[in-house]
Formats: sequence, C-alpha cells, structure tokens
Amino acid sequence: MYKSDLVVKTNHLNTVLQNLSLAEIRIIQLAIVDARETNTGLSTDRPLRIDALRYAEVFETTRQNAYMRMKEAESTLFDRRFTYIDDNGNPKKTRWLQEVGYIDDEGAIEIVFTLAVVKGISRIDGAEDFFTSYLLKQTATMQSNYSVRLYELLIQWKTARKTPVFDIENFRGQLGLLENEYGRMYDFKQRVLDLAVKEINEKSDITVSYNQQKQGKSIIGFSFSIKLKASAVKPVTDSDTSIKLSNSQIKLFSSKLAELNELGSTAPIGKSTAEFAAIIADHLADPIKQKKYIPHLEKVGYKQEKSKG
Repeated sequence: MYKSDLVVKTNHLNTVLQNLSLAEIRIIQLAIVDARETNTGLSTDRPLRIDALRYAEVFETTRQNAYMRMKEAESTLFDRRFTYIDDNGNPKKTRWLQEVGYIDDEGAIEIVFTLAVVKGISRIDGAEDFFTSYLLKQTATMQSNYSVRLYELLIQWKTARKTPVFDIENFRGQLGLLENEYGRMYDFKQRVLDLAVKEINEKSDITVSYNQQKQGKSIIGFSFSIKLKASAVKPVTDSDTSIKLSNSQIKLFSSKLAELNELGSTAPIGKSTAEFAAIIADHLADPIKQKKYIPHLEKVGYKQEKSKG
C-alpha cells in the first residue's frame, strides 16, 4: 500500500443512500486514496487511472480476479446513482461517475467523478470534524459490501463512541439495500447487520455492538456503541506532549511543513500549498491537533527549549 492509504470523504457524502457492490466500493476507495497520494487530485474533466495490479495488492487477491472484478464494475458503475441532501435541504439524485472505461490491454480502469462526488471528497468546510477518514487497510480484507458501508458509517462516530439512532429505512439505503431486499427484520439482521458487525469486529480497528430502537413491537432503528481496539490505541510518549509556539513561529513553521513531501499525503485534495499551510497553522495553535506535526518540526528547524534544572 501507499504511505498512508487514507480514505477521506465529507460526512455529507459518507452518509448518502447508495447501492454499490463490494468491487465498486473498492474502486472508489482506491480512487480517493490514489488521487491524494499521487497528488493527481480529483476533477470533473480528467480521468483517474486505477490498475488491476494495484487492486490485487491492496485487497489481497489474484491479478486475474482483480481484472474480472474491475471489468464487471466497469459495466455497472456508470449506472450507479445515489441520493443526497443539498445545502437547501432538498433531496437530489446524481451518478457517481460521468465517465468510465476499461483498458483491456493494460488491465486498468479510468474514471471521472461527477461534480457532486468531487465536492464530497475534496471540499474543505473548515473543520476536520466534518470529515470521515480511515485507513484503507481497515476494510481491505472485508468480503461484504455491507461490512464496509457499516464501518464507514460508524467510524464517523469513533470519537463519540456511540451513534444516534439510525432510522431503519434510511439506514437500509445507506447500507446499499434495495427496497425489496431482506424486507423481514429477521433476514435483515441475520444476512446483513449481524454479518457486518461480526466482520468489523474481526477485521478492523474497532469493536461494535448495537441496540434496537422500538415503537411498540416494531423495530424502527438501531444505535451503535463503538470501542477502539487496544492494538489501535497509540501509547502516550514524551513526543505526544504539546508545545508552545509563538504566532511568528506558527507562521514560519506551517509554511515549511506544508512543503514536506512526507506530509503531502495529508493535504486536502485541490488545495494549494499556501492553503495547506493555513490549515497547518490552525492545527499548530491547537494543543491536540498539533501533536501529529511534532515529529516533523525538527526537520524544518524547530528546536525545543530544554528545561532548566
């Protein structure tokens, strides 16, 4: 995998009603990651290429199987639609892609996202809390599209450790179920929900459990509790402590940090170096958010004062 393989989407895009297959979800995940890692960026007028070999390596399958899954997805992904709520509160429908093509002799697929998707992946609303992000490896070995989608929905609430109640009808659409699929609650829980919870608990960095919300005898929704596995919790070290920077230091070092190649993968897609530096400056002023930059500060000239004693 690439250095970070970080999948980042706005919460707005992450919670849309959609019905992608597992292969289609994986192609979109790779597109998000590769656009960020290669600094290609996402646009509505430039194709993004994904190779079958890359697909095979990330999702631990054979190259032949990757060819087959990607070619199948090429014939269906263009017709996939999703429903989202616009800024005025109105439901809108759009496609994921405006263009897709499989290159047989090169074993690659080229895709162009629609404007709604590009905005939902690359737009910055000024706060990290408006984004869902996770490492691709957390879902790479999952074999159910329901598991991946549930993980994406739940990881948005990782810090809170619990979710609000997900209304059953909306929740079904977010997981990718059609209206006539697993209509009986028993079938939904056995074939979709319990399967997804089990796979998340076995293969990802979180463990989850759920509670049923009832109205009379009918289940009208589900809420979830989320715990980060001990192996995923970073131990606290001396380097995790915050440091005090003056305004002039923040301005100086944020500009230098924005130029570091090793931080390039964390830059929001579509943002200039100056805009990335402004984001870093805000983070350096925050005792919590600055911690991820501390290991890099010495590389750009920062020298921490030694305590007297």
